[in-house]
Amino acid sequence: MTLTAFAAETEERFALARQVADAVLFEGYVLYPYRASAAKNRLRWQFGVLVPPAWGAECEEHDFQHTECLMEPKAGATLSVEVRFLHARRRTVQRTRPDGGFDTVPELDLDDRVLVPWDEGVEERVEVIAPVDLLLGDGVTHPFHRPAREDTAPVLDAAGRTVGRLLRRREEINGTVRLSARELDGPYRTLRLTAVVENTNGWTPPEGRGADRDAALPHSLVATHLLMALSAGSFLSMTDPPEWARGAVAACRNLHTWPVLAGEPGRADLVLSSPIILEDHPAIAPESPGALYDATEIDEILALRTAALTDEEKREARGTDERAAAVIELADSMPAEVLERLHGAVRSLREVTGPDPGSDLAAPSPDFTAQGGGFPDEYGVQRPDTPWWDPASDAGFDPTRDRVVVDGRSVGKGSRVELHPGLRRTDAQDIFLRGRTAVVEAVLHDVDGGVHLAVTVEGDPGADIRREQGRYLYFQPDEVTPLEDGA
Repeated sequence: MTLTAFAAETEERFALARQVADAVLFEGYVLYPYRASAAKNRLRWQFGVLVPPAWGAECEEHDFQHTECLMEPKAGATLSVEVRFLHARRRTVQRTRPDGGFDTVPELDLDDRVLVPWDEGVEERVEVIAPVDLLLGDGVTHPFHRPAREDTAPVLDAAGRTVGRLLRRREEINGTVRLSARELDGPYRTLRLTAVVENTNGWTPPEGRGADRDAALPHSLVATHLLMALSAGSFLSMTDPPEWARGAVAACRNLHTWPVLAGEPGRADLVLSSPIILEDHPAIAPESPGALYDATEIDEILALRTAALTDEEKREARGTDERAAAVIELADSMPAEVLERLHGAVRSLREVTGPDPGSDLAAPSPDFTAQGGGFPDEYGVQRPDTPWWDPASDAGFDPTRDRVVVDGRSVGKGSRVELHPGLRRTDAQDIFLRGRTAVVEAVLHDVDGGVHLAVTVEGDPGADIRREQGRYLYFQPDEVTPLEDGA
Protein backbone atom coordinates (compact mmCIF):
# COMPACT_ATOMS: atom_id res chain seq x y z
CA MET A 1 0.00 0.00 0.00
CA THR A 2 1.36 3.41 -0.95
CA LEU A 3 1.72 6.14 1.67
CA THR A 4 -1.02 8.16 -0.08
CA ALA A 5 -3.43 5.22 -0.09
CA PHE A 6 -2.68 4.47 3.56
CA ALA A 7 -3.29 8.10 4.50
CA ALA A 8 -6.68 8.05 2.73
CA GLU A 9 -7.70 4.77 4.37
CA THR A 10 -6.51 5.97 7.77
CA GLU A 11 -8.52 9.17 7.43
CA GLU A 12 -11.64 7.06 6.84
CA ARG A 13 -10.96 4.94 9.95
CA PHE A 14 -10.10 8.00 12.03
CA ALA A 15 -13.36 9.67 10.97
CA LEU A 16 -15.36 6.92 12.68
CA ALA A 17 -13.20 6.98 15.82
CA ARG A 18 -13.41 10.79 15.99
CA GLN A 19 -17.09 10.52 16.92
CA VAL A 20 -15.93 9.22 20.29
CA ALA A 21 -12.70 11.26 20.26
CA ASP A 22 -14.76 14.43 19.86
CA ALA A 23 -16.62 13.56 23.05
CA VAL A 24 -13.21 13.30 24.75
CA LEU A 25 -12.05 16.55 23.16
CA PHE A 26 -15.06 18.53 24.37
CA GLU A 27 -15.86 16.68 27.61
CA GLY A 28 -16.77 19.36 30.12
CA TYR A 29 -16.12 22.13 27.55
CA VAL A 30 -19.16 24.09 28.72
CA LEU A 31 -21.49 22.74 31.41
CA TYR A 32 -25.20 23.20 31.98
CA PRO A 33 -26.64 25.85 32.30
CA TYR A 34 -24.13 26.81 29.55
CA ARG A 35 -23.53 30.33 30.86
CA ALA A 36 -20.13 31.87 31.56
CA SER A 37 -21.52 33.26 34.83
CA ALA A 38 -22.27 29.76 36.20
CA ALA A 39 -19.77 28.85 38.92
CA LYS A 40 -18.92 25.47 37.38
CA ASN A 41 -18.01 27.15 34.08
CA ARG A 42 -15.39 29.31 35.76
CA LEU A 43 -13.02 26.38 36.34
CA ARG A 44 -12.84 24.60 32.99
CA TRP A 45 -10.56 22.32 30.97
CA GLN A 46 -10.49 19.41 33.41
CA PHE A 47 -9.22 16.56 31.22
CA GLY A 48 -5.91 15.94 29.48
CA VAL A 49 -4.41 19.38 30.12
CA LEU A 50 -0.67 19.42 29.33
CA VAL A 51 0.68 22.62 30.89
CA PRO A 52 3.98 24.43 30.22
CA PRO A 53 6.84 22.72 32.12
CA ALA A 54 7.67 25.82 34.16
CA TRP A 55 4.15 25.99 35.50
CA GLY A 56 3.67 22.23 35.85
CA ALA A 57 6.46 22.23 38.43
CA GLU A 58 4.29 24.50 40.63
CA CYS A 59 1.01 22.57 40.39
CA GLU A 60 -0.43 19.06 40.26
CA GLU A 61 -0.99 19.07 36.49
CA HIS A 62 1.42 17.55 33.99
CA ASP A 63 3.35 18.61 30.93
CA PHE A 64 3.29 15.20 29.19
CA GLN A 65 1.28 12.05 28.44
CA HIS A 66 2.95 8.64 28.17
CA THR A 67 1.16 5.83 26.32
CA GLU A 68 2.34 2.23 26.02
CA CYS A 69 0.49 -0.60 24.29
CA LEU A 70 1.27 -3.79 22.40
CA MET A 71 0.99 -4.30 18.67
CA GLU A 72 1.57 -7.12 16.19
CA PRO A 73 2.51 -5.34 12.95
CA LYS A 74 2.90 -7.22 9.72
CA ALA A 75 6.00 -6.85 7.55
CA GLY A 76 6.29 -3.38 6.06
CA ALA A 77 3.52 -1.94 8.26
CA THR A 78 3.16 1.81 8.75
CA LEU A 79 1.95 3.57 11.87
CA SER A 80 -0.19 6.70 11.61
CA VAL A 81 -0.58 8.87 14.71
CA GLU A 82 -2.88 11.85 15.18
CA VAL A 83 -2.52 14.02 18.28
CA ARG A 84 -5.63 16.10 18.96
CA PHE A 85 -6.07 18.87 21.49
CA LEU A 86 -7.81 22.18 22.07
CA HIS A 87 -5.94 25.47 21.88
CA ALA A 88 -7.54 27.95 24.30
CA ARG A 89 -8.45 31.16 22.47
CA ARG A 90 -9.07 34.07 24.83
CA ARG A 91 -11.99 36.26 23.75
CA THR A 92 -12.32 39.91 24.80
CA VAL A 93 -15.53 41.91 24.27
CA GLN A 94 -15.25 45.52 23.07
CA ARG A 95 -17.85 48.26 22.48
CA THR A 96 -17.63 50.81 19.66
CA ARG A 97 -16.88 54.39 20.73
CA PRO A 98 -18.40 57.42 18.97
CA ASP A 99 -14.98 58.22 17.47
CA GLY A 100 -14.77 54.74 15.90
CA GLY A 101 -12.41 53.26 18.48
CA PHE A 102 -13.17 50.43 20.87
CA ASP A 103 -13.39 50.07 24.66
CA THR A 104 -13.06 46.72 26.43
CA VAL A 105 -16.26 45.98 28.41
CA PRO A 106 -17.44 43.17 30.73
CA GLU A 107 -20.44 42.48 28.48
CA LEU A 108 -22.21 43.62 25.35
CA ASP A 109 -26.01 43.38 25.52
CA LEU A 110 -27.71 42.57 22.20
CA ASP A 111 -31.31 41.66 21.36
CA ASP A 112 -30.72 37.92 21.06
CA ARG A 113 -27.63 37.38 23.23
CA VAL A 114 -25.30 38.83 25.85
CA LEU A 115 -21.64 38.64 24.81
CA VAL A 116 -19.11 38.17 27.62
CA PRO A 117 -15.36 37.38 27.83
CA TRP A 118 -14.73 33.67 27.39
CA ASP A 119 -12.06 31.11 26.52
CA GLU A 120 -13.00 29.32 23.30
CA GLY A 121 -11.48 25.98 22.31
CA VAL A 122 -9.96 25.66 18.83
CA GLU A 123 -9.24 22.12 17.67
CA GLU A 124 -5.63 21.38 16.72
CA ARG A 125 -4.18 18.25 15.10
CA VAL A 126 -0.62 16.99 14.77
CA GLU A 127 -0.05 14.09 12.34
CA VAL A 128 2.91 11.73 12.29
CA ILE A 129 3.25 8.84 9.81
CA ALA A 130 6.23 6.49 10.04
CA PRO A 131 7.16 2.93 9.04
CA VAL A 132 7.07 0.66 12.07
CA ASP A 133 10.66 -0.46 11.41
CA LEU A 134 11.76 3.16 11.81
CA LEU A 135 10.36 3.22 15.36
CA LEU A 136 12.82 0.58 16.58
CA GLY A 137 15.89 1.89 18.35
CA ASP A 138 15.83 5.65 18.90
CA GLY A 139 12.41 6.00 17.27
CA VAL A 140 10.94 9.17 15.77
CA THR A 141 10.77 12.64 17.30
CA HIS A 142 8.34 15.12 15.77
CA PRO A 143 8.32 18.70 17.16
CA PHE A 144 5.35 20.92 16.40
CA HIS A 145 4.65 24.66 16.70
CA ARG A 146 1.52 26.80 16.70
CA PRO A 147 2.28 30.54 16.46
CA ALA A 148 0.55 33.29 18.41
CA ARG A 149 -2.36 34.81 16.53
CA GLU A 150 -4.88 37.62 16.99
CA ASP A 151 -8.17 38.05 15.14
CA THR A 152 -11.10 40.41 15.35
CA ALA A 153 -14.74 39.98 14.33
CA PRO A 154 -17.34 42.78 14.19
CA VAL A 155 -20.48 42.58 16.32
CA LEU A 156 -23.62 43.82 14.57
CA ASP A 157 -26.98 44.69 16.09
CA ALA A 158 -30.36 43.70 14.65
CA ALA A 159 -30.24 46.67 12.23
CA GLY A 160 -26.81 45.63 10.91
CA ARG A 161 -24.90 48.44 12.63
CA THR A 162 -21.46 47.75 14.13
CA VAL A 163 -21.82 48.08 17.91
CA GLY A 164 -18.60 46.37 18.94
CA ARG A 165 -16.14 43.65 18.14
CA LEU A 166 -14.72 40.42 19.52
CA LEU A 167 -10.95 40.36 19.95
CA ARG A 168 -9.60 36.79 19.97
CA ARG A 169 -6.01 35.91 20.82
CA ARG A 170 -4.16 32.60 20.76
CA GLU A 171 -0.77 32.27 22.44
CA GLU A 172 2.18 30.36 21.04
CA ILE A 173 2.25 26.61 21.65
CA ASN A 174 5.22 24.26 21.24
CA GLY A 175 5.24 20.52 21.71
CA THR A 176 6.87 17.24 20.74
CA VAL A 177 5.59 13.78 19.80
CA ARG A 178 8.01 10.90 20.47
CA LEU A 179 7.32 7.46 19.02
CA SER A 180 9.40 4.35 19.65
CA ALA A 181 8.96 0.58 19.68
CA ARG A 182 10.75 -2.38 21.22
CA GLU A 183 10.41 -6.01 20.20
CA LEU A 184 9.41 -8.36 23.04
CA ASP A 185 10.45 -11.93 23.68
CA GLY A 186 7.70 -14.45 23.12
CA PRO A 187 6.03 -16.88 20.72
CA TYR A 188 4.84 -14.13 18.39
CA ARG A 189 6.39 -10.97 16.93
CA THR A 190 5.04 -8.38 19.34
CA LEU A 191 6.22 -4.81 19.83
CA ARG A 192 5.70 -2.50 22.76
CA LEU A 193 4.76 0.87 21.25
CA THR A 194 5.56 4.00 23.27
CA ALA A 195 3.99 7.34 22.37
CA VAL A 196 4.83 10.44 24.39
CA VAL A 197 3.24 13.86 23.89
CA GLU A 198 5.00 16.77 25.61
CA ASN A 199 4.29 20.45 26.02
CA THR A 200 7.69 22.11 25.47
CA ASN A 201 6.47 25.70 25.70
CA GLY A 202 9.00 28.01 27.33
CA TRP A 203 6.33 30.23 28.92
CA THR A 204 6.90 31.07 32.59
CA PRO A 205 4.41 32.52 35.10
CA PRO A 206 4.46 36.34 35.37
CA GLU A 207 6.40 37.78 38.28
CA GLY A 208 4.41 38.04 41.47
CA ARG A 209 1.39 36.06 40.20
CA GLY A 210 2.51 32.65 41.41
CA ALA A 211 0.86 29.50 40.06
CA ASP A 212 -1.95 31.08 38.02
CA ARG A 213 -3.79 28.38 36.09
CA ASP A 214 -5.84 30.93 34.18
CA ALA A 215 -2.64 32.49 32.81
CA ALA A 216 -1.16 29.09 31.92
CA LEU A 217 -4.13 27.70 29.99
CA PRO A 218 -3.58 29.63 26.71
CA HIS A 219 -0.11 28.07 26.57
CA SER A 220 -1.40 24.53 27.30
CA LEU A 221 -2.57 21.57 25.25
CA VAL A 222 -6.15 20.93 26.44
CA ALA A 223 -8.04 17.59 26.31
CA THR A 224 -5.02 15.96 24.65
CA HIS A 225 -5.48 12.48 23.20
CA LEU A 226 -4.05 10.19 20.51
CA LEU A 227 -5.44 8.18 17.61
CA MET A 228 -3.05 5.50 16.29
CA ALA A 229 -3.61 3.20 13.32
CA LEU A 230 -1.64 0.36 11.69
CA SER A 231 -1.67 -0.16 7.94
CA ALA A 232 -1.20 -3.91 8.45
CA GLY A 233 -1.43 -5.82 11.71
CA SER A 234 -3.28 -5.29 14.97
CA PHE A 235 -3.08 -3.93 18.50
CA LEU A 236 -3.77 -5.99 21.60
CA SER A 237 -6.49 -5.05 24.05
CA MET A 238 -5.14 -3.63 27.30
CA THR A 239 -8.14 -4.90 29.29
CA ASP A 240 -8.68 -8.29 27.65
CA PRO A 241 -5.37 -9.46 26.12
CA PRO A 242 -4.66 -13.07 25.14
CA GLU A 243 -3.30 -15.18 27.99
CA TRP A 244 0.25 -15.26 26.61
CA ALA A 245 0.41 -11.43 26.57
CA ARG A 246 -0.99 -10.65 30.03
CA GLY A 247 2.43 -10.20 31.61
CA ALA A 248 3.61 -7.86 28.86
CA VAL A 249 0.40 -5.82 29.07
CA ALA A 250 0.77 -5.51 32.84
CA ALA A 251 4.30 -4.15 32.33
CA CYS A 252 3.10 -1.31 30.08
CA ARG A 253 3.30 2.18 31.64
CA ASN A 254 0.45 4.56 30.90
CA LEU A 255 0.73 7.94 32.57
CA HIS A 256 -2.13 10.48 32.42
CA THR A 257 -3.82 8.54 29.60
CA TRP A 258 -5.29 5.10 28.79
CA PRO A 259 -5.30 3.27 25.41
CA VAL A 260 -8.31 1.28 24.17
CA LEU A 261 -9.20 -0.38 20.90
CA ALA A 262 -11.34 1.98 18.83
CA GLY A 263 -13.32 1.99 15.61
CA GLU A 264 -15.64 -0.77 14.46
CA PRO A 265 -16.13 -3.72 16.86
CA GLY A 266 -14.17 -6.74 15.69
CA ARG A 267 -11.26 -4.71 14.35
CA ALA A 268 -8.02 -4.14 16.26
CA ASP A 269 -5.98 -1.88 13.97
CA LEU A 270 -6.94 1.39 15.68
CA VAL A 271 -6.27 2.71 19.20
CA LEU A 272 -7.60 5.74 21.06
CA SER A 273 -5.41 6.84 23.97
CA SER A 274 -7.54 9.08 26.14
CA PRO A 275 -7.22 11.01 29.42
CA ILE A 276 -10.69 9.64 30.23
CA ILE A 277 -10.94 5.92 31.04
CA LEU A 278 -12.94 4.14 28.33
CA GLU A 279 -13.72 0.56 27.38
CA ASP A 280 -12.65 -1.10 24.12
CA HIS A 281 -14.60 0.07 21.07
CA PRO A 282 -16.45 2.94 22.80
CA ALA A 283 -19.37 4.37 20.85
CA ILE A 284 -21.73 7.31 21.05
CA ALA A 285 -25.28 6.33 22.01
CA PRO A 286 -27.33 6.22 18.77
CA GLU A 287 -30.21 7.95 20.55
CA SER A 288 -28.11 11.03 21.35
CA PRO A 289 -29.43 13.97 19.32
CA GLY A 290 -26.15 15.90 19.46
CA ALA A 291 -23.28 17.02 21.67
CA LEU A 292 -24.33 18.51 25.01
CA TYR A 293 -20.72 18.86 26.28
CA ASP A 294 -21.66 18.12 29.88
CA ALA A 295 -19.79 15.52 31.94
CA THR A 296 -21.75 12.21 31.99
CA GLU A 297 -23.94 13.51 29.10
CA ILE A 298 -27.35 12.56 30.55
CA ASP A 299 -29.14 13.62 27.40
CA GLU A 300 -32.76 13.48 28.54
CA ILE A 301 -32.23 15.42 31.77
CA LEU A 302 -29.98 18.00 30.11
CA ALA A 303 -32.38 18.52 27.21
CA LEU A 304 -35.36 19.00 29.54
CA ARG A 305 -33.52 21.36 31.89
CA THR A 306 -32.01 23.35 29.02
CA ALA A 307 -35.41 23.81 27.42
CA ALA A 308 -36.68 25.07 30.79
CA LEU A 309 -34.14 27.93 31.04
CA THR A 310 -35.61 31.42 31.06
CA ASP A 311 -35.31 33.61 27.97
CA GLU A 312 -32.73 35.77 29.75
CA GLU A 313 -30.65 32.70 30.69
CA LYS A 314 -30.79 31.50 27.08
CA ARG A 315 -29.62 34.92 25.86
CA GLU A 316 -26.57 34.69 28.09
CA ALA A 317 -25.86 31.09 27.02
CA ARG A 318 -26.03 32.07 23.34
CA GLY A 319 -23.54 34.84 23.98
CA THR A 320 -21.20 32.60 25.98
CA ASP A 321 -20.11 30.31 23.16
CA GLU A 322 -21.21 29.19 19.70
CA ARG A 323 -21.39 25.59 20.90
CA ALA A 324 -23.53 26.63 23.87
CA ALA A 325 -25.84 28.49 21.46
CA ALA A 326 -26.17 25.32 19.38
CA VAL A 327 -27.19 23.37 22.51
CA ILE A 328 -29.92 25.93 23.27
CA GLU A 329 -31.27 25.66 19.72
CA LEU A 330 -31.11 21.86 19.88
CA ALA A 331 -33.13 21.72 23.11
CA ASP A 332 -35.68 24.25 21.85
CA SER A 333 -36.25 22.45 18.54
CA MET A 334 -36.14 18.81 19.68
CA PRO A 335 -39.33 16.93 18.66
CA ALA A 336 -41.18 15.10 21.44
CA GLU A 337 -40.61 11.71 19.79
CA VAL A 338 -36.82 12.28 19.74
CA LEU A 339 -36.85 13.26 23.42
CA GLU A 340 -38.84 10.11 24.20
CA ARG A 341 -36.16 7.98 22.57
CA LEU A 342 -33.70 9.26 25.20
CA HIS A 343 -35.80 7.70 27.96
CA GLY A 344 -33.80 4.48 28.31
CA ALA A 345 -32.54 1.99 25.74
CA VAL A 346 -31.83 -1.76 25.59
CA ARG A 347 -28.20 -2.37 24.61
CA SER A 348 -28.24 -6.18 24.38
CA LEU A 349 -30.77 -8.95 23.97
CA ARG A 350 -30.48 -12.62 24.82
CA GLU A 351 -31.28 -15.28 22.25
CA VAL A 352 -34.45 -17.15 23.21
CA THR A 353 -36.05 -20.36 21.97
CA GLY A 354 -39.36 -19.71 20.23
CA PRO A 355 -41.38 -20.34 17.11
CA ASP A 356 -39.73 -20.11 13.72
CA PRO A 357 -40.05 -16.49 12.54
CA GLY A 358 -41.60 -17.79 9.34
CA SER A 359 -44.29 -19.86 11.02
CA ASP A 360 -47.87 -18.82 11.72
CA LEU A 361 -47.14 -19.03 15.45
CA ALA A 362 -44.67 -16.18 15.14
CA ALA A 363 -47.13 -13.76 13.53
CA PRO A 364 -48.92 -11.43 15.96
CA SER A 365 -52.65 -11.62 16.12
CA PRO A 366 -54.69 -8.60 14.93
CA ASP A 367 -55.50 -7.68 18.52
CA PHE A 368 -51.88 -8.04 19.69
CA THR A 369 -51.70 -4.39 20.73
CA ALA A 370 -54.98 -4.58 22.55
CA GLN A 371 -53.64 -7.54 24.53
CA GLY A 372 -50.70 -5.44 25.73
CA GLY A 373 -48.01 -6.48 23.24
CA GLY A 374 -47.46 -3.04 21.77
CA PHE A 375 -45.65 -2.02 18.61
CA PRO A 376 -42.71 0.29 17.91
CA ASP A 377 -43.72 3.58 16.35
CA GLU A 378 -41.97 5.08 13.31
CA TYR A 379 -39.10 6.25 15.55
CA GLY A 380 -38.51 2.78 17.03
CA VAL A 381 -40.07 3.69 20.40
CA GLN A 382 -41.78 0.72 22.04
CA ARG A 383 -45.16 1.62 23.54
CA PRO A 384 -46.41 -1.30 25.67
CA ASP A 385 -49.84 -1.07 27.26
CA THR A 386 -48.97 -3.35 30.18
CA PRO A 387 -45.77 -3.87 32.23
CA TRP A 388 -43.24 -6.13 30.52
CA TRP A 389 -42.65 -8.04 33.78
CA ASP A 390 -44.96 -9.21 36.53
CA PRO A 391 -44.53 -6.89 39.54
CA ALA A 392 -45.99 -9.56 41.81
CA SER A 393 -43.01 -11.81 41.08
CA ASP A 394 -40.78 -9.46 43.10
CA ALA A 395 -42.57 -10.43 46.29
CA GLY A 396 -40.52 -13.62 46.66
CA PHE A 397 -37.17 -11.81 46.87
CA ASP A 398 -35.52 -10.09 49.84
CA PRO A 399 -32.10 -8.56 49.02
CA THR A 400 -31.08 -8.40 52.69
CA ARG A 401 -31.93 -12.07 53.41
CA ASP A 402 -31.37 -13.88 50.11
CA ARG A 403 -28.19 -15.88 49.73
CA VAL A 404 -26.29 -17.43 46.84
CA VAL A 405 -23.81 -20.33 46.76
CA VAL A 406 -20.30 -19.34 45.59
CA ASP A 407 -17.52 -21.95 45.52
CA GLY A 408 -19.62 -24.20 47.72
CA ARG A 409 -20.20 -21.51 50.37
CA SER A 410 -23.35 -19.55 51.16
CA VAL A 411 -22.90 -15.80 50.56
CA GLY A 412 -25.33 -13.10 51.65
CA LYS A 413 -25.54 -9.77 53.48
CA GLY A 414 -22.52 -9.38 55.77
CA SER A 415 -20.32 -11.93 53.96
CA ARG A 416 -16.75 -10.90 53.19
CA VAL A 417 -15.45 -11.55 49.67
CA GLU A 418 -12.39 -10.87 47.53
CA LEU A 419 -13.10 -9.12 44.22
CA HIS A 420 -12.01 -10.51 40.85
CA PRO A 421 -13.81 -8.40 38.18
CA GLY A 422 -14.43 -10.20 34.89
CA LEU A 423 -12.43 -8.62 32.09
CA ARG A 424 -15.06 -9.16 29.43
CA ARG A 425 -17.96 -7.52 31.22
CA THR A 426 -16.62 -4.71 33.35
CA ASP A 427 -14.93 -1.36 33.01
CA ALA A 428 -11.41 -0.23 33.83
CA GLN A 429 -12.45 1.38 37.10
CA ASP A 430 -13.72 -1.95 38.46
CA ILE A 431 -10.47 -3.60 37.38
CA PHE A 432 -8.62 -1.31 39.80
CA LEU A 433 -10.43 -3.18 42.60
CA ARG A 434 -9.03 -6.59 41.67
CA GLY A 435 -7.80 -8.29 44.84
CA ARG A 436 -9.55 -5.87 47.21
CA THR A 437 -11.85 -7.22 49.90
CA ALA A 438 -15.47 -6.15 50.25
CA VAL A 439 -18.59 -6.73 52.33
CA VAL A 440 -21.78 -7.97 50.67
CA GLU A 441 -24.67 -5.60 51.38
CA ALA A 442 -27.40 -7.31 49.36
CA VAL A 443 -28.13 -10.16 46.93
CA LEU A 444 -30.16 -8.89 43.98
CA HIS A 445 -32.04 -10.74 41.22
CA ASP A 446 -32.78 -9.14 37.85
CA VAL A 447 -35.75 -9.85 35.60
CA ASP A 448 -33.63 -12.12 33.40
CA GLY A 449 -32.80 -14.43 36.30
CA GLY A 450 -29.30 -13.07 36.87
CA VAL A 451 -27.84 -12.65 40.35
CA HIS A 452 -25.78 -9.63 41.43
CA LEU A 453 -23.94 -8.89 44.66
CA ALA A 454 -24.10 -5.32 45.97
CA VAL A 455 -20.89 -4.64 47.91
CA THR A 456 -18.94 -1.94 49.71
CA VAL A 457 -15.15 -2.06 49.54
CA GLU A 458 -13.36 -2.48 52.86
CA GLY A 459 -11.19 0.51 53.69
CA ASP A 460 -13.36 2.86 51.63
CA PRO A 461 -13.79 6.02 53.77
CA GLY A 462 -17.13 6.66 52.06
CA ALA A 463 -18.59 3.20 52.78
CA ASP A 464 -21.01 4.46 55.45
CA ILE A 465 -22.33 7.14 53.11
CA ARG A 466 -22.76 4.54 50.35
CA ARG A 467 -24.82 2.38 52.73
CA GLU A 468 -27.02 5.28 53.75
CA GLN A 469 -27.66 6.24 50.13
CA GLY A 470 -27.85 2.69 48.77
CA ARG A 471 -25.08 3.40 46.27
CA TYR A 472 -23.14 0.16 45.96
CA LEU A 473 -20.75 -1.53 43.57
CA TYR A 474 -22.12 -4.59 41.81
CA PHE A 475 -20.42 -7.86 40.90
CA GLN A 476 -21.64 -11.23 39.71
CA PRO A 477 -21.10 -14.32 41.90
CA ASP A 478 -18.31 -15.68 39.67
CA GLU A 479 -16.39 -12.40 40.17
CA VAL A 480 -15.90 -12.91 43.92
CA THR A 481 -14.17 -15.40 46.21
CA PRO A 482 -15.75 -15.97 49.66
CA LEU A 483 -13.49 -15.27 52.64
CA GLU A 484 -13.52 -16.53 56.18
CA ASP A 485 -14.87 -13.91 58.57
CA GLY A 486 -11.41 -13.39 60.03
CA ALA A 487 -9.49 -13.50 56.74
